[in-house]
Amino acid sequence: MLKENLNLVEQRIQNVCRDKKIPRDSITLVAVSKTKPVTMLQEIYDAGCRDFGENKVQELVDKYEVLPKDIRWHMIGHLQRNKVKYIIGKVALIHSVDSLRLAETIEKESAKKNVTTDILIEVNMAREESKFGVFPEDIDNLLYEISQFSHVHVKGLMTVAPFVDNPRKNSEIFEKMHKLSVDIESKNIDNITMSILSMGMTNDYEVALEEGANMIRVGTAIFGERNYH
Repeated sequence: MLKENLNLVEQRIQNVCRDKKIPRDSITLVAVSKTKPVTMLQEIYDAGCRDFGENKVQELVDKYEVLPKDIRWHMIGHLQRNKVKYIIGKVALIHSVDSLRLAETIEKESAKKNVTTDILIEVNMAREESKFGVFPEDIDNLLYEISQFSHVHVKGLMTVAPFVDNPRKNSEIFEKMHKLSVDIESKNIDNITMSILSMGMTNDYEVALEEGANMIRVGTAIFGERNYH
């Protein structure tokens, strides 16, 4: 069942790639596995997926311990500074950096373990009060500060678009994110690259891909509806 779900998502990604003439291998599909049991993750792993996204530090760490070591773990949820130390050295990418203080903590904990940590800056492009992220006009200052760090590398941007009845309504948000990414890239800030644009979820990943996303975070379409306890 899960493999069929994954194949369906894959087919839809390939359709967009074909229509937009995007190479399929330039797109990363992150399977959002939060709240899902290890058996389900293993099934998706066996079907070929290597990128998994978790929202909670404890859940990520628990799964990291028991699942294959070639999985690339993505921390996609809001990250509290007091939890950073638990995931440094375990995550491939932290998507949800939204403040200098959080970046400073990631730098400090990465230095302690003598590793470098790749991060994305979370942007609240839709200016939703319920969402985390920096506003576009504040991002340059944040990037210049983080660019001084030696154990943190900014690899791009992430956004969580509004949940809408028609995914096309998010086209403008995604388009603005892509433009912001291109603008930042053109500034050639040291230690800052814009190689990743993480946006689009189950509801709107095809629209996100059309507007320039090269990393999408898909949970429900692969694993089914979540059970929140």
